[in-house]
Amino acid sequence: MSETAEALQRKINSARELRSVVRTMKSLAALSIVQYERAVHSLADYYRAVELGLAACFREGAIAHTWPSPDKPVTDTLTAAIVFGSDQGLVGQFNDHLSVFVSGELNERPGDKAIFAAGERIYARLQDAGLPPRRLYSVPNSVAAITPLISNILIDHETLRENVEVYIFHNRPRSGASYEPAKQRLLPLDEEWQRTLSRIEWPTKMLPQVIGNGKPTVFTLIREYLFVSLFKACAESLMSENASRLAAMQRAQRNIDDLLQVLQAAFHQKRQSSIDAELFDVISGFEVLAGKHK
Repeated sequence: MSETAEALQRKINSARELRSVVRTMKSLAALSIVQYERAVHSLADYYRAVELGLAACFREGAIAHTWPSPDKPVTDTLTAAIVFGSDQGLVGQFNDHLSVFVSGELNERPGDKAIFAAGERIYARLQDAGLPPRRLYSVPNSVAAITPLISNILIDHETLRENVEVYIFHNRPRSGASYEPAKQRLLPLDEEWQRTLSRIEWPTKMLPQVIGNGKPTVFTLIREYLFVSLFKACAESLMSENASRLAAMQRAQRNIDDLLQVLQAAFHQKRQSSIDAELFDVISGFEVLAGKHK
């Protein structure tokens, strides 16, 4: 049974309202991408400054052991993973791809696993994959909310630094609206890492000097290095999440536009058929009245 013109008009109005909502969500996603992208770019100079400070300390031998200290060496009995996912939907397979990547990486490592998930949806995916996280964090909804999250993560990992390898897992943006899973080793900061930093070329001809005891300076710079690494991973994850949401909204808008074209064509056809039927009735009535008059 074909739909009436009134029913088609109601569907058209609903589709237009939905298209308006989709456009608003597209705008919000685009604005979010811009703010997180700016945050990542602003971190680049600070990250470079921290690296140069560590390079200066290591070049002078301010610290000659690994982080954590050599009397509590890292073992292979426990691997910690910090996973940045999403709390909200409309992101396609954002969390599915990341959970598969995390599972593949962690299942290859021996020993126990300690997983800390940021985002309810990635938390659920990891549970389904047989990797239940120890703690769930809320995903930040702005750049300002990233700092409290990273501070909480660092506080929770203070007790793990002595005997755990810590990795960061997140989605990072690629060209366009695409993204890819990424992994970064956060701890321990071993001698190879120190040697790599010590080989960084100083940007000027005036070589730096570390005044006084270098260990407090190194430890402060290391804490900043850990903070910036986590902050950057979280911001890149949020960029990827909003890029995925933007792509989903673009697909939804195309589908709504196609549906509107079909509904409007059906509505115009129904309306034209109704007009034709009314005209036929008028003509038929006129002919009947004309015949009676004759």
